[in-house]
Amino acid sequence: MYAIVKAGGHQEKVEVGDTILVNRLDAKKGETVEFPVALVVDGTQVTLAAADLAKMSVKAEVVDDEAKGPKISIQKYKNKTGVARRKGHRQPLTAVKITAIA
Repeated sequence: MYAIVKAGGHQEKVEVGDTILVNRLDAKKGETVEFPVALVVDGTQVTLAAADLAKMSVKAEVVDDEAKGPKISIQKYKNKTGVARRKGHRQPLTAVKITAIA
């Protein structure tokens, strides 16, 4: 059984026991969070109806609330003027472990 959930502005395919990285949530380590469901697949049965999906949710436990994504290098250069700029960015993330799909 797996589900497609809406988490932090993205959609993620999850199963029970998976650990995923989502955009930073307002939850501390050890807390439980719920994600809305976009689709559920249980064997050959696929649930798409909005009325059925409104009753379902995916529960997850926060594993790491201070995770960071990979470093992205940003470089700007303007020819003939000597203007060069380097900058880096690391997206703040939250690691969550899926505990239940119900």
